[in-house]
Amino acid sequence: MRIAIGSDHRGCGMKEFIKELLDEHGYKHHDFGCYTEDSVDYPDVAIQVAEAVAAGDYDRGILICGTGIG
Repeated sequence: MRIAIGSDHRGCGMKEFIKELLDEHGYKHHDFGCYTEDSVDYPDVAIQVAEAVAAGDYDRGILICGTGIG
């Protein structure tokens, strides 16, 4: 299974934790950002993950935001 993953700046720590779990269980993944806790516009990351999954490049997508609304 190939997984696309991304987050906003407030979800960056949780994303790193989830990536570790994915690695432990042998899942291939690609991180679409963000990569620091500097403020980012969440939709910019979300659209990249969504388009990658919709194109069939990845089987699933995981998106994490600090508010839970995303």
